[in-house]
Amino acid sequence: MNNLFVKILNFFKSIFNFNLTDFSWIKTSKFIELDNIDVSEDPVRPELDVKWRTSHDRKIYGLEYNNQIEGIMCLAFTKDVPHSVRELDLMSRLAVYEQNADTIIAYTVWSRKKGAGRKIMEEALKFGKEMGYKRIVTLSPLTPMATHYHIRNGAKLLGHNPTTQNFEYKIQ
Repeated sequence: MNNLFVKILNFFKSIFNFNLTDFSWIKTSKFIELDNIDVSEDPVRPELDVKWRTSHDRKIYGLEYNNQIEGIMCLAFTKDVPHSVRELDLMSRLAVYEQNADTIIAYTVWSRKKGAGRKIMEEALKFGKEMGYKRIVTLSPLTPMATHYHIRNGAKLLGHNPTTQNFEYKIQ
């Protein structure tokens, strides 16, 4: 039966010249911490080097599938919501010093494969819940792409700032 379905699907693909994306890989992907990335791939904040992204308890996470990283997300941990990268830096340093972080700040995310962006956000939400954080908030650029990504993934706009915008995801 399954073989027949594949044949029919391939027939329709050839007739209508369309391609369905196979998302089956997502189920077996893993949310892992990364030590290093090529920051030049970051479409949002390529100016932030790996040392900055991994200092003061900031972390880099990847969505791994078949030993390949398909999505990347950089997180900082704070007590408040930053409106700029400078504020993010200061707030994450202070949270480490005071040991009082209760908010995850997702300050950059990108994917290499269709579906990885949504999946890595889902995994970050699970991580936040498991680790006992109260909130996941973004520090996003003022672009339509960022706005659409976060709204599509269930976030609510907290506010616009001079150079960024913040969205909040509900930890359930």
